[in-house]
Amino acid sequence: MDTLVLDKGDHGLAADQSSGRSIERPSRAEAEQAVRLLIRWAGDDPLREGLLDTPGRVVRAYEQWFSGYDDDPDKHLARTFEEVAGYDEMVVLRDIRFVSHCEHHMAPIVGHAHIAYLPSNKVVGISKLARLVQVYARRLQVQEAMTAQIANTLDRVLAPRGVAVVVEGTHGCMTSRGVGQPAATLVTSRMLGAFRDRPETRQDLLAAFDVRGLSRSAGHTR
Repeated sequence: MDTLVLDKGDHGLAADQSSGRSIERPSRAEAEQAVRLLIRWAGDDPLREGLLDTPGRVVRAYEQWFSGYDDDPDKHLARTFEEVAGYDEMVVLRDIRFVSHCEHHMAPIVGHAHIAYLPSNKVVGISKLARLVQVYARRLQVQEAMTAQIANTLDRVLAPRGVAVVVEGTHGCMTSRGVGQPAATLVTSRMLGAFRDRPETRQDLLAAFDVRGLSRSAGHTR
């Protein structure tokens, strides 16, 4: 179940992504106080000059980084176009840059998403595909889930003959802590419809995506 914010006030209620439970959203003042506590836990003084305004900045940054919780992905696909002169081949949009955050460490995930679909009788504006990626990226995520969410939403709303999503991401929890692998890139994919059922269609798609490693194999399909 996708997260849906029910009240955008200073205090709000949100439905938990996995359980559907209503969760009370803290006030801005409470969020800023939590940042001060973390600064103290890290070993610094939140009242010194350089950190005095940091809690407010962090909360404003969180509003942008996690704005996907306040956004309905379906609305970005609501307007479609049927006058496409009978076009029924692949629609491919590559290199959609995104910044997300890992739900395990809240570390950044930076990467690119590649989307393709085989229209049945309608297409959607290409900017809406980028908006769809942003909705799901601007939530606490694991890359595998984000890949599936983007593909499943496209499949459900547009009802095309096939949907494919490939995501490449560099994870801060790998690059700046833990195993310390700055060059490691995670590649995930979700294939539905013709892209899953027809190997030749999938290979044409992966060649169009030109994603390193995937065009030489069936890919990491989830």
